[in-house]
Amino acid sequence: MSHPRDLGADHRPVRPSSTRVAGARGSARRRALAQLAAGTPVLPVLVVAAVLLADLADGAGLIWLPLLAAGPALAATTNGPRGVVCVGLLAAVLGALLGVRDGVPDRELAAVLSALVAVTLASGLASVLRGRRERVLAAVRSVAETAQHALLRPVPAHVGPFQVAVRYSAAAAEARIGGDLYALIPTPHGVRLIVGDVRGKGLPAVGTAALVLGVFREAAHDEPDLLAVVDRIERSLARNLGHDDFVTAVVAGYPEGGHLEVVNCGHTPPLLVRASGSVVPVEPDLPSPPLGLRALAGHAPGLQALRFAEGDQLLLYTDGVTEARDHGRSFYPLAEGLQRHVSHEPARTLGALHDELLAHVGGRLHDDAALLLIRKPTASEAGVVPEVTAPAPVSEARCCS
Repeated sequence: MSHPRDLGADHRPVRPSSTRVAGARGSARRRALAQLAAGTPVLPVLVVAAVLLADLADGAGLIWLPLLAAGPALAATTNGPRGVVCVGLLAAVLGALLGVRDGVPDRELAAVLSALVAVTLASGLASVLRGRRERVLAAVRSVAETAQHALLRPVPAHVGPFQVAVRYSAAAAEARIGGDLYALIPTPHGVRLIVGDVRGKGLPAVGTAALVLGVFREAAHDEPDLLAVVDRIERSLARNLGHDDFVTAVVAGYPEGGHLEVVNCGHTPPLLVRASGSVVPVEPDLPSPPLGLRALAGHAPGLQALRFAEGDQLLLYTDGVTEARDHGRSFYPLAEGLQRHVSHEPARTLGALHDELLAHVGGRLHDDAALLLIRKPTASEAGVVPEVTAPAPVSEARCCS
């Protein structure tokens, strides 16, 4: 037997439908009011009202009436041309009424109102130009964001056996992109990653970063040896860079067997965080030249093998982090900050580090800064049985001796 609610439209309750319609109308009304409030020149109107009250209290029209021009002038900084004209019209009407009330001579009143009209027109033009610049800036930011996503592709929270987090800040906030670079990709030869810093700034640095990342992504898939990946990047930069250009970088890989391979080409040393919480820099055994300058140095970089056990973490970064200064010209102590904020969640660790870094410099960085943190979760966290591998010959880095 059918329930009465299922018999047809004549038996359907009307109240829920009416409630939804009323709710939709209420929501639309609230959005309209919010948009109206956002476009209303509240502060300029308050300035005009303050001048009005001052004149009513004092009665000296020629002293207060010229200050009405502050209303449309202020509206030009916060509102569009329509808001400027509305404030200017309000100020002109009030100025005329107050002038008549205070007995201001016609000639002086006409001069005040003419100046008010001139300020309103100039403010309206300034508002139009400001709006145009804001639209151009928004378009530039949109293009920069697209370029950044193409160049510095988003890194997932898990890559291979690692938890991963990345934080990047460009010194040119309007461009949102700079000369620092990073990438982390799974390959047939294990997870491989790079963090680097291009000498220079602007579009040439961005172009060099794009070149390095393109070669790295191809070579990381093709070359079984990590040093061969670095060699391909070096050869490409030697063909394309100028004599004074170079790129500092750390290239790392995790093939298998619980050890991490690291090649440091003139870059700041990564920080290794053991599961116990100790933080040590991974200093290279042999200082190597930056990418693009090998011909001048006369020797190739060496490969270090680090024991990388469950619970260990590795932080790679650029010098925009460690060279960030506070008002007292003191550098940001990254190792101490990492030890304070390290956790089992790389995203939370980098979030705390980034916030502390911005607080250290007073809110804005003066150089590009990149942070990339990888962590190898424990078997219990990953929900897997630990792999048993034959011991591999691993030469510990100097940091771990």
